[in-house]
Amino acid sequence: MGQANHNTLARATFALVLAVPFSALQPAVAADGLASEREQLAALARQLNLIDRLAEHAANTAPQERARYHFDYARLHADLQRVRAGLQDYLVPQRAQPRDPVPLAGDYVRRDRADEEEPAQ
Repeated sequence: MGQANHNTLARATFALVLAVPFSALQPAVAADGLASEREQLAALARQLNLIDRLAEHAANTAPQERARYHFDYARLHADLQRVRAGLQDYLVPQRAQPRDPVPLAGDYVRRDRADEEEPAQ
């Protein structure tokens, strides 16, 4: 019975992993393109969190005996982390740190060369 539940959960997790990227590929209206894209990517990030939790639960309930084939939950978790980091970097880009301001000169009077030269006598 435990093996059947594990297989069902693993299949459901795998199906969800495959389905999520395709659900985010809906066309956006040109006027709302950027806002719609951000909303879709934020939803995708939430779905990745859900997938990660489901995979963690499946890993914790997986039978401990070694089978010929097993699902690599650690690799799935690492891949989800990498995709999540990419989404986060896109949604919240790193901003350049403010630089130290250079003091202003303050003297804006410009003199012509003729004014600087003394008249010859």
